[in-house]
Amino acid sequence: MKPREIKRGVYWVGAIDWDRRLFDALIPLPDGTSYNSYLIKGNKKTALIDAVDPTMKEVLIEHLDELKIKTIDYIIANHAEQDHSGAIAQMVEKYPQAKVVCTPKCKDMLIDLLMIPEERFQTVADKETISLGDRTLEFIYTPWVHWPETMVSYLKEDKILFSCDFFGSHLATTDLYVTDERQVYEAAKRYFAEIMMPFHTIIEKNLAKVKEYEIDIIAPSHGPMHDKPEFIIKAYNSWVFDKPKNIVVLPYISMHGSTRQMVERFVEALTENGVTVKQFDLTVTDIGKLAMALVDAATIVIGTPTILVGPHPKVVYAAFLANALRPKVKFVSIIGSYGWGGKAVEQLAAMIPNLKVEVLEPVLCKGLPREADFKALEKLAATIAQKHKSEGFV
Repeated sequence: MKPREIKRGVYWVGAIDWDRRLFDALIPLPDGTSYNSYLIKGNKKTALIDAVDPTMKEVLIEHLDELKIKTIDYIIANHAEQDHSGAIAQMVEKYPQAKVVCTPKCKDMLIDLLMIPEERFQTVADKETISLGDRTLEFIYTPWVHWPETMVSYLKEDKILFSCDFFGSHLATTDLYVTDERQVYEAAKRYFAEIMMPFHTIIEKNLAKVKEYEIDIIAPSHGPMHDKPEFIIKAYNSWVFDKPKNIVVLPYISMHGSTRQMVERFVEALTENGVTVKQFDLTVTDIGKLAMALVDAATIVIGTPTILVGPHPKVVYAAFLANALRPKVKFVSIIGSYGWGGKAVEQLAAMIPNLKVEVLEPVLCKGLPREADFKALEKLAATIAQKHKSEGFV
């Protein structure tokens, strides 16, 4: 990919990572990703926004050399995480007059993470501006989107919001702008679910801050840009503000078939009661898909066999994930089988302190489920349906 002009004197100079399949040694990337970096040439000064992942620093350098950039005055660090800041050390060496512009918290992080000399920084306050001559950059603090030091940058004259992780998507594509909204919606929802959802109450305030600005283009740090910004803003408003929907998320494990039988009957009963079910076999589940399902769910029901008197380790991980992501769910329950005894319910309940939920009566059976156990599952399904209806979840 060559540098691409967005508007006169404003360029995309980032890198596309087609083959990356795991982020933070944790998050699946089925569609790769991009590390977007942007160059703004004012008639007096030049600014670089973000500096790509360290694995792609040579691509950024090649793009800047191709544009014959001899001087950069400001390197804008919206976020300290290395997929955004990884090449800043090379940039400050290549452009010795450049100042790294960021929040005070970001400065401290970048010194720790990249050992950039303190004298190379220029910190900015919320809504402070920097002039490039005929262009002005305004910096808007957006803490916990998704680290405490983050900000976004707004190019006033061109009405471009350089939004960092806000409104981003892990998606490798040659398209400069969104062309397939369905594809981008799924990638952006996955992105929101995996890294933004734990902070959705704080993101409410940051959405309100962004609403104050007239925006023609949203230029995120990952994925294609939005030249129709209302599409992604509407999606974020839905994910953050909407009530949960009439959905049960059902992650489960079955070792010898007992829990599997319970899951099958339970899904059938929920369906008969008009409840949508999203079922995940944790032996093969993409955790990103599970996280996406949690964005809209009203209820989580965990299915687990018993191992050494406790829940299956993969179920423990699913409970930990749900607790960390803090979805808007309102109800939780547990179904499963045991051999001689166990404390799966108590242990799993203790793993979800972040979820402000009502715990519905679990259904556990000894060995294979019997007719009484199936009746209990049907009763639980009916209870969930009634709870959803009374809360107005649709």
